[in-house]
Amino acid sequence: MKVLEKKEDFKELISKGKVIVDFYADWCGPCKMLSPVLEEFSKENSDVEVVKVNVDNFQDLAMEYKVMTIPNLVIFEDGEVKNNSVGFIDKDALNDLVK
Repeated sequence: MKVLEKKEDFKELISKGKVIVDFYADWCGPCKMLSPVLEEFSKENSDVEVVKVNVDNFQDLAMEYKVMTIPNLVIFEDGEVKNNSVGFIDKDALNDLVK
C-alpha cells in the first residue's frame, strides 16, 4: 500500500494495471475500519496496487473524482475509472468490486 504524498504522483500511480484508490481521512471511523481490510487484500493480491489519498490533504483530487462521502474506493484500470464503492465494505465485497 502506498500513501499519496504529492499530487503530481497521482496520475502515474493510477496509470498501469489495477489500482484501488482509498479516499479517506484520519478522523473517519469507517475509514479506520476499512484500512486493515485493504492491507489484507493488498498482501493477498500483489497484482493490485492500493493507494491511500487523504481527502483533507488533497481536496482537489477528491472533488475531481466526486468524492462526497468517505471512505470512498475508486477502482482504476490503466488510468481509467472502472468501479467505485462508498462506505465500509468487507474483503469479499472488495474482491467482487475489483474483479
